[in-house]
Formats: sequence, structure tokens, C-alpha cells
Amino acid sequence: LHTTPGPAFRMEESLNALNTFMFVVFPYVAIVVCIVGSIWRYSSTGFKVSSLSSQFLEGRALFWGSVPWHYGILIILLAHVVAFLFQDAWAALVADQTTLYSLELIGLSLAIAAMLGLSVLLIRRLRSSRVLVVTSTMDWILLVARLAQVALGIWSALFFRWGSDWYLFTAVPWLTSLATFSPETTFVTSLPWVVKLHMLGGFVILAIFPFTRMVHIVTVPITYLWRPYQ
Repeated sequence: LHTTPGPAFRMEESLNALNTFMFVVFPYVAIVVCIVGSIWRYSSTGFKVSSLSSQFLEGRALFWGSVPWHYGILIILLAHVVAFLFQDAWAALVADQTTLYSLELIGLSLAIAAMLGLSVLLIRRLRSSRVLVVTSTMDWILLVARLAQVALGIWSALFFRWGSDWYLFTAVPWLTSLATFSPETTFVTSLPWVVKLHMLGGFVILAIFPFTRMVHIVTVPITYLWRPYQ
């Protein structure tokens, strides 16, 4: 006898399809867009690959926003990368309870500093008419994306504690499976939605990266070595 799949089965199929799109298809699409978009932008509009600094328009708020943002986010990103590349060493590190507590406190403090820095940068763009007029749509999109990403990270740190530990058994194997082209979503699909959105947020920023001022961080002015004198 052939039976029609029930609502529970159809819901499970839909959920599986959604998980596949979010944690397999979308990350690969974001990476391809990032690579191809960066090459296209540099080759077609190389002169515009710049941070487009607005410091000469307003410098005081820029300093108090940029410093905590950059120091906070760069150290946090470094910790994520180190844990991914040196999993055994990181596991041994967080196995000590005191070290785990310290890492959690330091990470949360850095995330809050990054959020405060971003908030200052947002207020600066809204309050300074000279900066506001040179702010593009992509600047706003990037700023909102970064604010959302940091906010989700702080939420995860506050309500889903000990991320320094469970990161090794969820995000790391998932990212490893993507890197080895054998994607496995089971490591992350059971996580809370806040954590999953935080993971996907990184790929959102990666996808819009080539079309924002952030692209300047991957450029090296090596052509100055052979460029004719001006």
C-alpha cells in the first residue's frame, strides 16, 4: 500500500532542504562571490579599491569608534582562526577551567568593545553632515551587517555559555567539512537559531566584502615598485 507522506514528514523534508541551503549552498556561493567579486572589482575599478577614509572630514569620533572596533574584532577573529587551525592545542587550552573562564570573559569584553566602537561609528555617520553625504548604500549595509554579527556573538556568549569549548565540536567540524568538499550539516543544525544566524552572518559579510570599502585590506600596493614616476 502506498501512503501519502504526512505533515510531519513534509516538514522534516522542508527543514532538511533549508538546512542544506543555509549550511551548504549559501557558504559556497558566498565564497565564490567573494573571490570572483574581488577579482572583478580590482581589475575593473582598481583605483577605487580603497578604504575611502573620511578622517579629514571628522577625526575625533572616528578615533574613538575605530580603535575599539578594530582591536576588539581583530583579536576575536584571530581566536576563531587559531581554534580552527590548531584544534588539539585549543582543546587542551580550554580543558583548564580557569583558562576557559578567562577566555570567555576576555572574548565578551572584546565583543562589547567592538560593539561600542561600531555604535560610535554609526552615530558619527548620522550626526556629521559632511560624513553622511559621502556615505554610500553599501556603507550602511556593511555597518548594519557588522552590528548584527557582533550583537549575535554577544547574545551567544551571554546565553549559550562556553563557546570557546563547544565551538570545537560544532562550527569547526562543519567548516572543516566545507573546506574538504564533504559538507556535513549535522554538526550545526541542532544549535539555537541565534548561534546559527551568527555562523551564517560571517558568510553574509564575506559575500558583500568585494563591494564594500573592506576590500582594501587584501590589496598590496606592490605595483608602486615599477610604476612610472609622476
